[in-house]
Amino acid sequence: MSGFGIDLGTANTVVCHQARGVVLDEPSIMVVRTSEASSRRVRPLLVGREARDLMGRCPVGLAAVRPLHDGVIVDLEAARAFMVALLGRLPMPAWQRFRARAVIGVPAGATALERRALLEVADEAGIHRPELIPEPIAGAIGCGLDPLAPRAHMVLDIGGGTSEITAFCYGGVLSHRSSRIAGDEMTMTLYRYLRSEHQLLVGELTAESLKCEVDTEEGLSSVVQGIDLATGRPRLKTLEAAEVLDALKPTADAIIAALAGALDDLPPQAADDILTDGITVFGGSSLLRGFDKLVESAFAFPVRMAERPLTCVAEGAARCLGSPDLVRAYEGTFLEAV
Repeated sequence: MSGFGIDLGTANTVVCHQARGVVLDEPSIMVVRTSEASSRRVRPLLVGREARDLMGRCPVGLAAVRPLHDGVIVDLEAARAFMVALLGRLPMPAWQRFRARAVIGVPAGATALERRALLEVADEAGIHRPELIPEPIAGAIGCGLDPLAPRAHMVLDIGGGTSEITAFCYGGVLSHRSSRIAGDEMTMTLYRYLRSEHQLLVGELTAESLKCEVDTEEGLSSVVQGIDLATGRPRLKTLEAAEVLDALKPTADAIIAALAGALDDLPPQAADDILTDGITVFGGSSLLRGFDKLVESAFAFPVRMAERPLTCVAEGAARCLGSPDLVRAYEGTFLEAV
């Protein structure tokens, strides 16, 4: 029986079918009635891209909700309703979706309570015997690395809610660091920068679009529209790519500091492997232009960017369906966030 690999992320949810590949990639957002937002029965009106389009534009009585924060579930009922709605949109017959197997990526720094909540939500959503694997390990598998090989590898997973640095070898974890500074924090950094330096109030989607636009041609400027805090009127502001990158540099430096901590924990022989082979980087926020060069200049070892940074976690989780030894090897390696 085939199954799914699921990356239930703070920013996006990706589902990869064991045979068909990626079958769903949607923002982890849903729109609900405010009267139901904190109730025990949540019924999403919109899910995924349609819900994201309403962020910052929701009329009275509706609210855009993220079922996950910092990569983990904070509202069981909202997460269950979101997962049921998304699984119902998979492009395949209902009988193939019902009680299907799944391996789900979860932050390596998730607590036992957070992991139990995810398993409970997945079971209630109709998944048969869901299993968990650390997201850095799943992403490494999706990038072609072998976590069971007797050679050390290190990966950096920069998602929406968390950044995780994990070194692993022969079915075990050598060092790990988890940071709450990731894609969402980059977006808020730009939001605060525009407000303090240019007195311009923008929406969350505008700040996020500005962050993504910096991953374009060298020297390309961006035009941002917002509300002038002095006059209360709409205003346009042109920002050079270099200024946006400078505003984001403190968050990138914090991620690099966490990477340095993980490197300090490595045994000498494992550190030699990392210096030779380099580090593999994936996750949506790894697409920030120039980030790989920043890491290379800080540590003087190669940085390998994933070919499919947005989907490799789900792809790796799907491959685990055919390799149960991988799931068993790493099921006891979850670590509390450091």
